[in-house]
Amino acid sequence: MGTEDRQDRSVTRRDFLKTAGAIAGAVGATPLVLAADKTPKRDGGHLYIQTNETRNAIVHYHRAANGTITEVERILTGGSGSGIFRPIYEATGPNAFEGAGSVILTADRRFLFTTNGGDNSVSSFRVGKDGRLTMLDVKPTGNAVKGKSGTAKSLAYSPSTGTLYVLHSFGPDHLRLMSVNSKGKLTARPEHYSVNTQNKTDRVSTMAALSPDEKFLLVDINFDERPSRNPDGTPKFVLANEHDPDGLVVFPVGENGTLGAASFHDAGGAAPFYIAFLHGRPNTFINGIAAGNGLVMSHIDAGGHVSISPLVPLDTSAGKPSELCWLAIPSDDRSVFATSFGYSSLSSYHIDGDKLSIARDPACPRVPGDGTFRAINGTVSSGPSDNWITPDGAYLYQVYGNASKLVGYATHPDGSLSEITSVKIPYDSPQGLVGF
Repeated sequence: MGTEDRQDRSVTRRDFLKTAGAIAGAVGATPLVLAADKTPKRDGGHLYIQTNETRNAIVHYHRAANGTITEVERILTGGSGSGIFRPIYEATGPNAFEGAGSVILTADRRFLFTTNGGDNSVSSFRVGKDGRLTMLDVKPTGNAVKGKSGTAKSLAYSPSTGTLYVLHSFGPDHLRLMSVNSKGKLTARPEHYSVNTQNKTDRVSTMAALSPDEKFLLVDINFDERPSRNPDGTPKFVLANEHDPDGLVVFPVGENGTLGAASFHDAGGAAPFYIAFLHGRPNTFINGIAAGNGLVMSHIDAGGHVSISPLVPLDTSAGKPSELCWLAIPSDDRSVFATSFGYSSLSSYHIDGDKLSIARDPACPRVPGDGTFRAINGTVSSGPSDNWITPDGAYLYQVYGNASKLVGYATHPDGSLSEITSVKIPYDSPQGLVGF
């Protein structure tokens, strides 16, 4: 999404800052951060989440230099979230499925965009120097709402063309486009695109990600058809990429933001969910595989061809699937933090060149929910969903919907996480997490 600051490449300085932040977090102090002129100053940032309530709002938090967060304001989006209703399962509970990239910032931090999944609309905000938001616009995506809720759930933005890509969980028009002008105003465009195939006409998509060079739009497919019930009443899931290697869809991007013909690729495992590009290697991305229970390192070449490395799984002794979905990669590209919805925790991986390996599994203690919700594998879950990591990699923030918590962690070199802050959020529904 391009929210990162330009990072100092001095390992010594970065390690010093990270160590200072961890110590300060442990003792509750605010560490000093060295400015470019080496003058000590206090520093921090901002964090944003959407409540996804039927009267949707963005919650803005101030992030202190020691990682703690404090709510600053709540701003209505002018649109409707899906609330605690989960369209994918036609049931209530934590919005595990719908929140992959639903709140994003432009690279220059001028604008914030959010989906309103309940009524299939998108809102835009201006971001002030103090991090405060001013609502600018709200426009429908062009897809009609059928049933209790719409499914507009993932965003990607192309700054070179001013094009906003809006991915819907359900098709046939999975992708709709919007133009963004210099003042942040939105205009819905007529183009629409599907991730269906000739034989798979009701696929369920999860996330859209634009390659750093803006040449390709990548989409992960979770299911090849909507979840339903077998004749005996048991759940029926037709997982994408489980049998056919076509769970990753790649669209070439034209000069005006329009998309070319889709190509279909092996994502590396069943139910691909989340795509995260490395910061320093724009042709390399990590894919979170929900039912494959692990991560896959992938490469896309100039022609849009994708190659993959073997899936590196988690420990699944707690039950399958883990529903590993959301990813966070620090700017140094040395690690990945992965959120498992089914396990109520995060795990960490090391990145060493073109290889992934487990660092800590789990990386933190499980966060219990209220005991009312069970994941697909049958375990009681707190419904963790979106996460976000600070540009320096020092702090990571995780949504736990069924626990009504947004938790902040300090990261450690061995891949472990220690809790340093927690705030109350609305029950079950919140999603989307981004900051600077």
